[in-house]
Amino acid sequence: MPTAEPGATAALVLVATPIGNLGDLSPRAVEALATADVIACEDMRHSRRLLTHAGVNAHRLITVHDHNEADQVRTVLSLLERGKRVALITDAGTPGISDPGQRVVASVAAAGFLVEVVPGPSAVIAALVISGLPTHRFTFEGFLPRKGSERTRRLATIGEAGCTTVLYEAPHRLARTLNDLMETCGPLRQTVLVRELTKLHEEVWRGSLQSAVEHVATVAPRGEYVIVLGSASPRGPVDDSAITDALNARLGAGESRKTAVADVASSLSVPKRRVYDLATRLRSVD
Repeated sequence: MPTAEPGATAALVLVATPIGNLGDLSPRAVEALATADVIACEDMRHSRRLLTHAGVNAHRLITVHDHNEADQVRTVLSLLERGKRVALITDAGTPGISDPGQRVVASVAAAGFLVEVVPGPSAVIAALVISGLPTHRFTFEGFLPRKGSERTRRLATIGEAGCTTVLYEAPHRLARTLNDLMETCGPLRQTVLVRELTKLHEEVWRGSLQSAVEHVATVAPRGEYVIVLGSASPRGPVDDSAITDALNARLGAGESRKTAVADVASSLSVPKRRVYDLATRLRSVD
């Protein structure tokens, strides 16, 4: 097994690239790309535009994307064995974060080669710090599974999370995901929607999950989104006013009384009969 020495030429260099604004490409990133023997990229056309902007001559490019990463590990290892420096980039942000790269890094490190990083843009961190929600502890869920038991399990974990949660979502799936989150987390969970980070139409929206659902129902989602959720409220005795507020939020959103009762009982972990009695009182007041 080859053993990397400090200052060795052969290395895999992870290079963070802009998530929108090309001005965020750092001088060190440009240097790393210019001095690499090979650049492994997610999409050649996209990467050539970035290299042209940076004034970097087109090196030998190879592709490493979701569908070929496992196979391309052998190519990267072969290049390193020949003493080459390989820069790894993705279409945006830091490689390996909901992007290709993790398998390559694991294999290269296991083979004893040097792995370096040129840090920079990351949508996770950018959205987290701009959200205004607590940052001392957070969890990153990436993209949720689109369906099935794994999606249900991940949603349940988010519902109980005692820290800030960050997720990615595509615009055409945003409404469904927000509705699922509301079902699991309750309508009052603090929510920040961040879209088009660092781009011309960057937007940060803040409110409750219920309000977020209403917002995307009236404003067509465009661009990639980062969803940042506040932590779950500490479990403790749930008073009648909290149940009534949750009922009013769901009824106001157009849910039937039967559905609202079931959902509130589930989200607040209280007996359905108790919620039903409070819903009956609300009806009598109406």
